Amino acid sequence: MPLRIEDKKIVVEELHEIANKASSAIVADYHGTTVSELTELRENARNSSVYLKVIKNTLARKALTDTKFSCLDELLVGPTVLAFSLGDPANAAKLANNFHKVNSNFKVKGLSMGETLLELSRLSDIANLPSKDEALAKLAGLLKAPLVKLASLMNEIPTKLTRTLEAIKQQKQQAES
Repeated sequence: MPLRIEDKKIVVEELHEIANKASSAIVADYHGTTVSELTELRENARNSSVYLKVIKNTLARKALTDTKFSCLDELLVGPTVLAFSLGDPANAAKLANNFHKVNSNFKVKGLSMGETLLELSRLSDIANLPSKDEALAKLAGLLKAPLVKLASLMNEIPTKLTRTLEAIKQQKQQAES
């Protein structure tokens, strides 16, 4: 059943707002993907803060006009699904990259972070980036390591002194016996 003009305006407005909030976007061709596979993709998208939308290309062009993702306009040909990262900028790339690994029919047409269209070869690089939380955890670990070494060194001094005094005490006891 075709959408009424009022419904189309609502869809365009909603996608325009999402595009303004998003930090990155992916355009993919889903031709040949089954409904159950797309349902799984949508569930994974919800779990990773990615807004996923299958929309007519003409409506998508209108929605992306005057947004940072207007560079995706030329890629809106054929069956298209749009994925917008609402949290971590790499989430949409991770979602698309992982889904493509298990479904060869799903083909990423383009990737945009900000106002620039990136090369498709960068998709796997971006998908393999650690999340913000993972990066912060690694940084915390790197900052913590020298402090742990310093603390163990500082703890070693009294321990070594205690062992030395104990050894001297035992030598004196042996010498007296």
